Formats: sequence, structure tokens, C-alpha cells
Amino acid sequence: MILIGLTGSIGMGKSTTAAMFREAGIPVYDADAAVHELYDTGGAAVGPVDEAFPGVVRDGKVDREALRQAVLGKPDALKRLNAVVHPLVGRDRVGFFAKAEADGADMVVLDIPLLFETGGHANVDAVVVASAPVDMQRERVLARPA
Repeated sequence: MILIGLTGSIGMGKSTTAAMFREAGIPVYDADAAVHELYDTGGAAVGPVDEAFPGVVRDGKVDREALRQAVLGKPDALKRLNAVVHPLVGRDRVGFFAKAEADGADMVVLDIPLLFETGGHANVDAVVVASAPVDMQRERVLARPA
């Protein structure tokens, strides 16, 4: 199976590019969506994140803003969070691969915004970088709901 890494900064068109791959019948793993599911009610990260950062779980799910405040500007806290979340995302991705293989996929796309920062580019066969002019990026980002 060919592994394609998809990356790019906020507002660059990763979601549109991922949708193009999906429309072509290629399975796409969305790392951000996986984290959202892990943080949501019943998600596998809720308990461990609450243990590591007491007070950031509210109504049975991780309050992303409270968590952001708990790790912002604190490299050790961010490292602790990554130690909790990255293995869970890895397990989720293994399940994605298993399903894609069972479905007979010849290739998959891994939509990972921090592909290079995490060293993930070394584990893929090709990398697609979504990019847009800075004025278009600014327009897209500012148009997003707060």
C-alpha cells in the first residue's frame, strides 16, 4: 500500500485536497479529526488527559481551550500531553490501515498537519503539501468561525 502524507499550514487547502482524494476513492486518515474523537465524550484520551491535567475535562470531554491554557508556553506540559495523545492516535491510525487493507486500498492519504515537525514524513512514500498565497490564507483563516 502506498502511503501519501498530506500536510500544510492552516488555511492552505488541506481539507479541500483531502476531499479530492476521498472523491477519487482513496481512504484519508484525518489526524485532527482523530484527536477530536479522542477528546470527545467516551474518547480514549479523556481519562488520561484528565489525570495528566486535572480540571481540563468538563461534561465528560476534554475542554480544548482549558487544555490549551494548561500547555501554552509550557514545553514540559506539551511533552506530557503528546506522550498521552500520540500513542492513542497511533492506535487509531493502525485501525485505519487495517480497514483500508481489508477494503483492498492500493494507497491511503495521511492528513497530518505537523507531518514534518513530528518526523512522520520519513514514514510515507510521498508527500503532498497544500499551499496557497498568503492573502488567500489570511482570508480563509479570518472567515472561520471563532
